[in-house]
Amino acid sequence: MLELLNAALADGYAVPAFCAWNAEIMVTVLSVAADMRAPVILMNGPPEFELLAPQDMGAVAHAVAKRFSVPAALHLDHGSALEHVQQCLAAGYTSVMLDYSARPFADNVAALKQTAQWAHPRGVTVEGEIGHVGQADTVTAEGGGDSTLTTVADAIQYVAETGVDALAVSIGNAHGQYTKLPQLDFQRLAELHAAVKIPLVLHGGSGTPPSDLKRAIGLGIAKVNVATELVTALRQSLETQWQSGQNRWAPLAQAAAAKAVAPVVERWIQSTGAAGRA
Repeated sequence: MLELLNAALADGYAVPAFCAWNAEIMVTVLSVAADMRAPVILMNGPPEFELLAPQDMGAVAHAVAKRFSVPAALHLDHGSALEHVQQCLAAGYTSVMLDYSARPFADNVAALKQTAQWAHPRGVTVEGEIGHVGQADTVTAEGGGDSTLTTVADAIQYVAETGVDALAVSIGNAHGQYTKLPQLDFQRLAELHAAVKIPLVLHGGSGTPPSDLKRAIGLGIAKVNVATELVTALRQSLETQWQSGQNRWAPLAQAAAAKAVAPVVERWIQSTGAAGRA
């Protein structure tokens, strides 16, 4: 993943990271990315592992990716235990995030340092989070509680002590469906970008106004996570089909719902400036 992010940081765009919890969504994301010649990241984590364990998720992703000639990374998103890191490394993930952002600073540093020691010899990218990106709603399975903004001093120390390759920051963003427009702290983002010199990550991309997204990318955001908009598109499709009496046969309903996700993927590839970069 670091190769994709460094290229994005150098050329002023971001790589969209899409929550991909099964083969159908993976195919949809990679198909759109191939058509648009865009690098993408497939990501999943503990909530999605309730559907498929890491070893199965990794096997499916690698099998699907062989069909598409597009640069893509497979990313552990919001791993909540070192065990998740070990499982995903064994399953062929090319990037891992262990999210200890809600824990004490020393615990966060120690865990991500261990993660880097495991991952880097394999050529696997490590993402950490300092500050804490909370939830905008009560539905999303990512993050939790209120946000704590990232400070420059903590970011500098954290990157130096852990050796993480990418840093998720909290600048007013949140996971889930925004009930009001986010107020991103661009001054804070500019200071973080100047201080740590590594790709920054915006969690809670869904619902971010395009103008804010463009500005954030110009200030060091090289990866943007998108989950809620994908889940919402799929759920709305399934509900519409059910209520209208169409596609009561589950495979047909799932196929139609996966197609409903494609426009979301296309819009985010355009919004992040990733189109034509592969």
